[in-house]
Amino acid sequence: MNVNQQPHMASPYGQPQPGYQGYPQPGYGGGHVPSGYPAQYAPYNGPGAAYQQGPPQGVRGPPTSGAPSVSGAQSYSQFGQGETQNGPPPMGAPPQSPPVSQPYTAGAVNLSGPQPHYSQQFGAPPVSMQHMTNQMASMQVGSTAPSPAGQGYAPPSVSQAAMSAPYTPAAPPTFPPTSTAPSQPPPTEAVAQPPPQSYYGAPPPAQLPFPNAFSSTGPTQPQAPPPVSPQSFPQAPPVSQPPFSTAQVPPGPTQPPFAGMQGPPMASQGPPMANHVPPTQPGMPPGPINASLSGPPPQPGMQGYPPQQNGAFGQVRGPQPGYTGPYPGQPNYGAPSGAPAAAPPALKRLDPDSIPSPIQVIEDDKANKGSEPFTTGVRGQAPPLVTTKFQVKDQGNASPRYIRCTAYNIPCNSDMAKQSQVPLAAVIKPLAPLPPDETPPYLVDHGESGPIRCNRCKAYMCPYMQFIEGGRRFQCGFCSCVTEVPPHYFQHLDHTGKRVDCYDRPELSMGSYEFTATVDYCKNNKIPQPPAFIFLIDVSYNAVKNGMVGIVCQELKTLLDYLPRENPDVESNIRVGFVTYNKVLHFYNVKASLAQPQMMVVSDVADMFVPLLDGFLVNVSESRVVIESLLDQIPEMFADTRETESVFGPVIQAGLEALKAADCAGKLFVFHSSLPIAEAPGKLKNREDKKLVGTDKEKSLFQPQVSFYNTLAKECVAQGCCVDLFLFPNQYVDVATLGVVPTSTSGSIYKYTYFQASSDQERFLNDLRRDVQKQVGFDALMRVRTSTGIRATDFFGSFYMSNTTDVELAGLDCDKTVTVEFRHDDKLSEETGALMQCAVLYTSCSGQRRLRIHNMAVNCCSQLADLYRNCETDTIINFFAKYAYRSVLCSPIKNVRDSLVNQCAQILACYRKNCASPSSAGQLILPECMKLLPVYLNCVLKSDVLQPGADVSLDDRAYLRQLVSTLDVSESHVFFYPRLLPLQKVDVMSMSLPVAVRNSEERLSRGGVYLLENGLNIFLWVGVNAQQELLQNIFGTPAFGQIDPNMTSLPALDNPFSKRLREIIESFRAQRSRYMKLMVVKQEDKLELIFKHFLVEDKSNNGGASYVDFLCHMHKEIRQLLS
Repeated sequence: MNVNQQPHMASPYGQPQPGYQGYPQPGYGGGHVPSGYPAQYAPYNGPGAAYQQGPPQGVRGPPTSGAPSVSGAQSYSQFGQGETQNGPPPMGAPPQSPPVSQPYTAGAVNLSGPQPHYSQQFGAPPVSMQHMTNQMASMQVGSTAPSPAGQGYAPPSVSQAAMSAPYTPAAPPTFPPTSTAPSQPPPTEAVAQPPPQSYYGAPPPAQLPFPNAFSSTGPTQPQAPPPVSPQSFPQAPPVSQPPFSTAQVPPGPTQPPFAGMQGPPMASQGPPMANHVPPTQPGMPPGPINASLSGPPPQPGMQGYPPQQNGAFGQVRGPQPGYTGPYPGQPNYGAPSGAPAAAPPALKRLDPDSIPSPIQVIEDDKANKGSEPFTTGVRGQAPPLVTTKFQVKDQGNASPRYIRCTAYNIPCNSDMAKQSQVPLAAVIKPLAPLPPDETPPYLVDHGESGPIRCNRCKAYMCPYMQFIEGGRRFQCGFCSCVTEVPPHYFQHLDHTGKRVDCYDRPELSMGSYEFTATVDYCKNNKIPQPPAFIFLIDVSYNAVKNGMVGIVCQELKTLLDYLPRENPDVESNIRVGFVTYNKVLHFYNVKASLAQPQMMVVSDVADMFVPLLDGFLVNVSESRVVIESLLDQIPEMFADTRETESVFGPVIQAGLEALKAADCAGKLFVFHSSLPIAEAPGKLKNREDKKLVGTDKEKSLFQPQVSFYNTLAKECVAQGCCVDLFLFPNQYVDVATLGVVPTSTSGSIYKYTYFQASSDQERFLNDLRRDVQKQVGFDALMRVRTSTGIRATDFFGSFYMSNTTDVELAGLDCDKTVTVEFRHDDKLSEETGALMQCAVLYTSCSGQRRLRIHNMAVNCCSQLADLYRNCETDTIINFFAKYAYRSVLCSPIKNVRDSLVNQCAQILACYRKNCASPSSAGQLILPECMKLLPVYLNCVLKSDVLQPGADVSLDDRAYLRQLVSTLDVSESHVFFYPRLLPLQKVDVMSMSLPVAVRNSEERLSRGGVYLLENGLNIFLWVGVNAQQELLQNIFGTPAFGQIDPNMTSLPALDNPFSKRLREIIESFRAQRSRYMKLMVVKQEDKLELIFKHFLVEDKSNNGGASYVDFLCHMHKEIRQLLS
């Protein structure tokens, strides 16, 4: 028995469990359970009717003989293409190219009219844990094939005591995309309907039965819910485990079919299995087709992951004798299992192992796509997931490190896009760093004449330009305009119509490359000056007392040797300047000819100017001695300061004026500690008001409280002045307002609340080092061009826009992303696909003006099934999060959350209606590439910005809101669904990591140690029963009680495990743009509440739903949209 396991009386049958150690037990169903939180979604209350007398009207009974039914031409596979499947295909699975989609037609069957329902039957609870185990052993989770008895009915399989399964009629009803029935409005209308009732506050009406195994459409067979799995119940009941009510919930009427059914399958559909064969599953582990569960499912903490029931949740199926799958390695979906078993039914919540697992999908993708390079030459090919390590070969489309799309097969027209509600967007990271084994973009120099461009739309030369008339002219792939080829660029064409120098020129064969820009591309038509970095340090009382001033000055002495440069052998030509400030500003002359630095004070902060021109911005190597002397003196000069007030607006004005005077672009590094309350432009007041949270006025807390900073930001952008803000607050500093300038100038905000030198210095210095050293472009302008039919309509990120097309970025570093949403303005064609070109004009850190070009071609489709087969969920979630986080500025948060849930339900309902094969309304069917949409969307809904706990400050929410707006897809993925590694399974001899576990408390073993990372922090969770040897290897002490929970770095011990663990932590930190501070969390310690906040599959303290509850809720929303 697992250490977590309690005796079997742990009450899966409905008695609420008492609160544990002061953590209240969550309440369900909208009301308050004593000591509970208000629940957000009603619980799933167990199956509806268990017995059904006679087949319902209009449904045929089971066939009496073994002959197949009339609609024999129907495919064996009952589910649509691209759908999830119930079992791993073997190694020899066919290649992954999905089949061409065909419309699914089936014979018409009328299932109209409400179904009768009868009272719920409950058997006796299982007698012992062993009994439960036996029942689980008899449940098979695997792919099934139809039996010889024809579709819909089968003799029980020899290998199992079969579960009861619903009877499926021979020709199930189809859901045609367009319906003539008055009862079913056209899809576009149906999509636009909001769900009839809100799921906040009052409990919703009794839920319709959720999984198909519980639905009431079967023949006269007793329906048994699945037996209780011998799941481990930790001493703390898992937060997401509802105390189920055993009251009977009658099911609602089953969904009436859509009228206007089509006739029998068309002859053109070919042999039976050609029709609905789904594409091979990316990443199913190899194994036998009929993988059955022998014995209990794996306990949390066991190696491997539980069998994944992918498609129709809640329906447990077993293998049938007689048939293999439709073709080798292709599991068959949806065939019913055998005759009912007389197992004593027990009521239990939906088993978390039977719903889609993020870990399984991630591991499958690694197994499938991690081994060979991803070549970008194929149009519309979805890349590996961001969690998979892979190499990219650029063959004409930009690498997914630069551009990731929400869909690689976009609808041909706007009606189809509206119907599906799948957002069409691209997350673009123009200066993304590449791994060492990939070539950075080539730099192309066309000399005086500059880059070759289309005459009409001004798109840059790229692989999508078609050369005609023997190479003398080219036709633009974006606007179809024909342009003369300049004589110096002329080249002959080969027999295929390609230029013979095609592969010698990056702009004709690559997806990403750079052009050197001519003087016409420079501001005011003159070559830019090298950029400057200005360090502005708060020297008020708080900043000096917490040690920040001393740490910054000490670090800058060495850091100035590492300013960004393009050639590592040449010194950087970035100039530097220094300012300190409290209520007044102190400028420093650090000219090389001086023996000592000179200080000049400007006390008239209302009218800011720079008191010196010569000697403020200097070259580091020339003025090194004077700079070091200044950095030694600053902490001493202000050591005894009593000045508590500081200014902020004039500080940025000072840096901006200095850059204007030097006529260059640059970056300001501002180190600031408190709310600027001193009399000066941009003065703020404390407006933190927790009473506004949850009201319609909450949005005002995310908006700047004065317009001064918006105007200042606009001036900064015009000069190419980017601002990075390092905050060290001990109380409210109004990040929403102070952050306006950094977010408008594409800067970054770093926040170290309650900064303490001992515990936070390491994180701050690593952030500062990376921020100063990273590749950055200045004074950047970005434009996204698209081929006819779509256009860029909306942009998300940290930037400024003075018109509708140009994204202005005062500074663009290698971590920043810009997310672009596209809309149709015309029809697209499947032959040509859709093209986009992102062009970024910027000044490199050496002062050279350049153009970086990224090109992307995607497919277009006229079938919804093709769209749903080629989406990327991680990118969709990145877009949804940014869209929602921007919406909180102008809409009440409740509306933002509702619209997210509604759009997700519409995406899945459209798939269910138009792409999935007909099946019982009790089944939840998800598209294969979107099966994680509900779990990830729930993580966004539960995030601190959209659903804060009582302990989350307004500053933290404003900070996270601004942080997420620039995250790339890999960072947003780990931010919303953290990575959780079981360290007890680390193999010190191997470089590979153990398989991660799902983010739920019930997956943690009391005897284990786990590492959780979310992009901002790393938590090391230590179970109370962790092995002594493990603790000795990590902490140098065998006793749990002697571990110091305040440590922020692990001791460097001389053993292989300690060494490997520190390597893992360092490798995690190297992958993220911010340094993650390590926090040690001992089980049952006060810090554990913070750690549990990141176990995102569980119900959260602030009322966020568990994954299981949210999936049930989504299912209900989908059914409402369909009915």
